[in-house]
Amino acid sequence: MSISHTLLGLLEAGPRHGYDLKRAFDARFGQDRQLHYGQVYSTMSRLLKNGLVEVDGVEPGGGPERKRYAITDAGITDVAEWLGTPEKPEPYLQSTLYTKVVLALLTGRDAQTLLDTQRAEHLRLMRELTRRKLNGDLADQLICDHALFHLEADLRWLDLTAARLDRLASEITP
Repeated sequence: MSISHTLLGLLEAGPRHGYDLKRAFDARFGQDRQLHYGQVYSTMSRLLKNGLVEVDGVEPGGGPERKRYAITDAGITDVAEWLGTPEKPEPYLQSTLYTKVVLALLTGRDAQTLLDTQRAEHLRLMRELTRRKLNGDLADQLICDHALFHLEADLRWLDLTAARLDRLASEITP
């Protein structure tokens, strides 16, 4: 996820302070990993330097002055271009799971146990996401569906790899 583009997109609704941007980000996108205030302010500083945002106002506060940021026309153009550019599909041709299976076989470890342990972890997370999906709003349901579909594909790969484990072992070990 592009934090800078997400913050710019949130600013299109109107000027906001950094802490308002953080709260809006966390409410919409930070359910699993909230944004740190330092990341918000360093990103806003970079966007300001690049001319994608401007300071719309400064208010005195109990601590440092509070800046209110607004998106510039260049920022709006940047967000539009980012939204219009398709994401590169990830082929996962060198996945960590594949690497672990091969290394387990090469080092004489039990690759089947590795696959079983990974399957159990995937199923645990799928149960958790399904519970979250049932209690969530539409946005949460959609993000959970996205994750569940990827986990389902991983499970299919785990099952296929388990079925081919003996053949893989004979091909990669001397």
